[in-house]
Amino acid sequence: MKVTFSLAAAAALLLAGLTGCASEGPPPREELAKAHALVGQADKGNAQRYAAADLQRAHDEVTRADAEFEAHKYNEARADAESAAADADLANARAGAGEAQQAAAQIVRDQSAISREAERAADASAAAPPPPPPPPTPQ
Repeated sequence: MKVTFSLAAAAALLLAGLTGCASEGPPPREELAKAHALVGQADKGNAQRYAAADLQRAHDEVTRADAEFEAHKYNEARADAESAAADADLANARAGAGEAQQAAAQIVRDQSAISREAERAADASAAAPPPPPPPPTPQ
């Protein structure tokens, strides 16, 4: 049995092979570097406290992006690196918001304590007997 390829079929196979190779973009080195930097920044901040799920997702995505990069799956690596950067950025933002909210709550508590102390001082001065009148001056 003799197998023959038409010129059109051979061209289609060649084009499909070239397209498969060409569909992978350049290695996403910048995207991976940015993702690693943002995840590292989130790790150093309070993201674990205020946005643990976002931070974990960023870690998972950057790990997957590294593996895809090593496998030369650059499109997938780029997409996962960009997702990791976005999730790490979100975790950083939520951590900042959580810290700001905590600081605002502390200010409210401090102001309340100052107000109570001022009220106590005012009550103490109102309850004290008035000072004696000055002695009469001789004329």
